[in-house]
Amino acid sequence: MSKTIEFFWEPGSPYTYLAATQLEALAKDTGATVVWKPFLLGKVFEARKMSLPAAVPQKAAYMFKDLARWAQIYQTPVTMPKVFPVHSLAASRAAIAADQLGHASKAALAILKAYWGEGQDISQPEVLAAALSKAGLDAAAILAKSQEQSVKDQLKANTEDALNRGVFGAPSFFVGDAMFWGNDRLDILKLVLQGKIKA
Repeated sequence: MSKTIEFFWEPGSPYTYLAATQLEALAKDTGATVVWKPFLLGKVFEARKMSLPAAVPQKAAYMFKDLARWAQIYQTPVTMPKVFPVHSLAASRAAIAADQLGHASKAALAILKAYWGEGQDISQPEVLAAALSKAGLDAAAILAKSQEQSVKDQLKANTEDALNRGVFGAPSFFVGDAMFWGNDRLDILKLVLQGKIKA
C-alpha cells in the first residue's frame, strides 16, 4: 500500500480549504507523505461539461450551511469571500512556485486561509503577497517565480493529470490508483492508509 497522498486542490474550493486544514495531521497519524498538486478546477468542469455547484441557488444555500457545520467540527474559521467564484490562476501558479522552492504546504495553507478563512480576493497580487509573507515566506521570490514557464507548464500538467485520472471535483486525493473525493472522505482515506479497509 502506497503511503503517499496526492492531493489535487483548487484555491477556490471551500471543501479543499477544510480538508487542507486536517491533511497534515492525518498524514502524521498514518505515516504518509502529502504531495500537493494544485490544478484548475474550472478546466476540469469545462472538460466534463459540469457547472459550478454554487450556481444552483438551493445547492449554494445548503453548501454555506454545511461549511459552517464543518467549520465548527474542525474549529476552523470560514468566511464567505468578497469575490466568489474567484479567478484562481495566479494563486495556483504561486502555489506551484512555492512548491518548487520547497514550501508547498505552507504556501497552500496560506493561500486557502486568506481566501476561505479571511474572505480576501486572492486573484490580487498584493493579497497573495500579504498572505505568503504572513506565513513567513518570501512572497516576492514566489510571485516572481510564478511567472516562469516551468510553473505554468506544471499547472497545466497537474490539470491534465487530474483529467486523465478521472478527477471531477476538489478536493481529490489519490493513494496509488485509488481516488477519494471530498473533505468528507478523510476518515475513509485514513482507514485505507492504516490498512483497515481496502481501497
